[in-house]
Amino acid sequence: MPSSKLVSIVACSGEEIPEGTVSRVAVSKAFGKLMSPNIVTTCLPLFLAGQQQEREFVWMHPTVTIDGCEKRCAERAIRKFGGTPKATFVVTDIEKETGLTPKSRVYLGEKGEKLADIIAEKITGEVERICSKGNKE
Repeated sequence: MPSSKLVSIVACSGEEIPEGTVSRVAVSKAFGKLMSPNIVTTCLPLFLAGQQQEREFVWMHPTVTIDGCEKRCAERAIRKFGGTPKATFVVTDIEKETGLTPKSRVYLGEKGEKLADIIAEKITGEVERICSKGNKE
C-alpha cells in the first residue's frame, strides 16, 4: 500500500523558458515554507533516464508536478512511466490567472518572484491536503 507520509514533488526541468525557472524557484520556496520531512523532490531527468529509485518513489508515494508550460513534460513523464500525479500546477496557466510574468529565465524580477510565491503557496496547500488525508486517498 502506498504511503501518504511522503509526497514527491516533480518540477519542470525546462531551462529554455522563464516559466521553467519559476517552477523550480516555487518548489524551493515551498520547501522553505513547509520545512517538512514529508516532501521529497524527484529528479525529472533521472526519472526519465530510468533511475529505478526515482521511479519507485513516484510509484509508491503521492506526486505533485509543477510544469512550466502547456507541454506538461513533468506530468506526462510521470504518467508515461506508471505514476499518477495527485495534482499538477502549470506556471503559464497561473500567469494568465494572476497577470504576473517573469522578466527572464535568469532574472525573474518582482512579478516573477511574486508568481513563484503564489505557486509555492499552491504547492504547500496541496501537500498539506494530501498529508491530511493519509491513506484515505
